[in-house]
Amino acid sequence: MAPGAILVALLAVTPLLSLLWLALDGGVAHWTNLLRYVLPQATFNTLLLLLGVALLAGAIGVGCAWAVSAFQFPGRRLLTWGLLLPLAMPTYIVAFSWLDLLHPIGPLQSALRLLLGYDSPRQFRLPDIRSVGGAIVLFSLVLYPYVYLTMRAMFISQPAHLLEAARTLGENGRTTFWRVVLPLARPALAVGISLALLETLNDLGASEFLGVQTLTVAVYTTWITRSDIAAAAQIACMMLGFIFLLLTLEMYGRRRQRYAGRGLRTLQPQPLHGARAWLLTAVTALPLLLGFVVPLVHLIGQSIKRLESQTLPSGELLSALSNTLILALSVTLLAVAISLALAWYARIRALAPASSPLRRLSLRLASLGYAVPGTILAIGFMPPALYADRWLAGVLEIRGLPLFSCGLLLVLCCTLRFQTITLGALDAGLARIPPSLEQAARSLGANERATFWRVHLPLLRPALIGSALLVFADTMKELPITLLLRPVNVETLATLLYAEAARGSYEDGAIAALLIVLAGTLPMALLVRNQLKQVGE
Repeated sequence: MAPGAILVALLAVTPLLSLLWLALDGGVAHWTNLLRYVLPQATFNTLLLLLGVALLAGAIGVGCAWAVSAFQFPGRRLLTWGLLLPLAMPTYIVAFSWLDLLHPIGPLQSALRLLLGYDSPRQFRLPDIRSVGGAIVLFSLVLYPYVYLTMRAMFISQPAHLLEAARTLGENGRTTFWRVVLPLARPALAVGISLALLETLNDLGASEFLGVQTLTVAVYTTWITRSDIAAAAQIACMMLGFIFLLLTLEMYGRRRQRYAGRGLRTLQPQPLHGARAWLLTAVTALPLLLGFVVPLVHLIGQSIKRLESQTLPSGELLSALSNTLILALSVTLLAVAISLALAWYARIRALAPASSPLRRLSLRLASLGYAVPGTILAIGFMPPALYADRWLAGVLEIRGLPLFSCGLLLVLCCTLRFQTITLGALDAGLARIPPSLEQAARSLGANERATFWRVHLPLLRPALIGSALLVFADTMKELPITLLLRPVNVETLATLLYAEAARGSYEDGAIAALLIVLAGTLPMALLVRNQLKQVGE
């Protein structure tokens, strides 16, 4: 395991070291310009966006998790898994859909003016969602499931006797929630919010569509528009400070998470009746409707309109779909292969048992990519990749940049970003396999390779398939890395949608957006099924 783990760890930290070198090489003049013209507004917008998403996504996630955990009401079972579906909808697609829906001459505002008796947008129009406030709302509607998932797991495992003890002391339901339930779930809340904020920092498309100049957008525009990679690296280094704080918060939360023991009676939902039950159904369903159902229905409608105007999908769309599938499949296979090798050798060779600092460090470094925004990874890989390309071109005696032109750098960067998913799932799956099975296989004469194929792999199949589907869907949705590292004249569904949105051609990008959403829905459905099995629903 050691050589492979060291290689993967080096690949994971290479972009970070490269960023530091670029930032230091930029000199003081860049910092002066950034501090005067770029960083104040971008930092303020980023902090405001993170704070708003933390509060709103946290409130939505906690409220929905408590509703489906503590109460029985119409549609509860459907909402229990349905509330996770917004994770299948990338933030930039939700922004894409709502910008079209809320356009001054779009369907919602036109219907509202007709209802109120106005004739034109000059007489009546809703506030523009192209603002930090609009971004906070849209991001929260997509990212609240991170909070919902962790909080619901905590709520349904809390001992019921704690709530009963609070009630015997005269506390009502509201004060019991604030003084007993929520403090116990605080570590889970920290984990959920930190994950949502990491996704917020990674976003590029939605922030740009909504006109919000965040640090991520500043990195992209500084690099692409101004061709100043040193200044972009300096902004990216500043972003790493935010990421470090969020990772510290997430690690703190995971370390302090505790669940009820198996012998303890856990929380049972209380039935509600009448108007209160239906009101809770409506309120709980609202985030699902706004964050998934309405954008999905709009995309379907726009796609149908687009297909009615042409008999066959355009060649550009088919090419983008083909490129996306090839990229997603390549990244998935590579991520699964690397993760399976690392997790299996850590188990079989026993070089690093569960408590070994070497094993924890190697797996942590190998998982680092998911916490780093795609824009930062792309910039960090640029200098070493250019150096390697020039070396390869000299060795092979060819012109051009082979790593860039064939898409290998894009595949590698996406793999390092998403292999955390497969590595975590496979490592956890191997940890659940009792050592007695390996001992039994060896006692029957099976070597390590035979033990892997006949014992480990069949038991790992559910985790392997589930994590591979998640990587496949995440790669299809990935925008920043593909936008920055794709070969010349190569489009994916995400970059095609970005280009159409930049031109204001929402209808033309609807089919690409719908395909991305459908790709993300299947792994979400599998995740939901596993969640329901775990809680016995």
